[in-house]
Amino acid sequence: MLQQTPVARVEPVWRAWLTRWPAPADLAGARPAEVLRAWDRLGYPRRALRLQECAQVITAEHDGVVPDTEAGLLALPGIGRYTAAAVAAFAYGRSAVVLDTNVRRVLARALDGRALPPPTLGRAERERAASHLPADPATSVRWNVGLMELGALVCTARSPRCTQCPLREQCAWLRAGRPADEHAARRRTQAWHGTDRQVRGRIMAHLRAHPPEEWAATAELLAAGADGADPGALPDPGQPTRALASLVADGLVSAGTGVQAGWYRLP
Repeated sequence: MLQQTPVARVEPVWRAWLTRWPAPADLAGARPAEVLRAWDRLGYPRRALRLQECAQVITAEHDGVVPDTEAGLLALPGIGRYTAAAVAAFAYGRSAVVLDTNVRRVLARALDGRALPPPTLGRAERERAASHLPADPATSVRWNVGLMELGALVCTARSPRCTQCPLREQCAWLRAGRPADEHAARRRTQAWHGTDRQVRGRIMAHLRAHPPEEWAATAELLAAGADGADPGALPDPGQPTRALASLVADGLVSAGTGVQAGWYRLP
């Protein structure tokens, strides 16, 4: 839920989610439409369906217990290297290299003298982090937590509080005079306004507000995607149609057949 989404938006949804589906088996048996409605406006709704798919595999293949190793976690749907390492470390106390944005930034500054880490996490960066991870599992967990908190609260991206940093005497970036980001030109910011993602979000919001068993007509959803405007008057008139088709392709929206052709609802 926290992927590219602020904690303030996630926390109330997360609490309601765990109240409703406290165990993997509970989520595994839910209707996808219920899952998407509970996901609400967190964005990237495919994550919700992947989370349910993960719960189904945990229920069917692991007796409802989340695997406790990185290898076991990586075999689950929707689990990448960061999530597998984080769960292994923080849920099970295992030694794992947990490289989130904050940890990568702290290590890039303290060890390499760079303002920010490279845009893409590579093998060399991962191996460098692993070489500094304490061997004792319990200590390695505290190490990961400490670096995360240091990056979140002190060694921030835009306004680092270097005078309050416990690593200030060892920080290569501070010793070098805090040079500028060498990869600034390569970093991309994700647009939102006017994108297909925004239009997809409008269509999903309309369907979440729709009565669960009722279908919505094509024209209704295209208008919702255009934010109530005439889709034909948009700079890209085909955008709402394209966004609706992509939602169907992603399994986030069900398209009717037969007498229901041209009508849609949540799966």
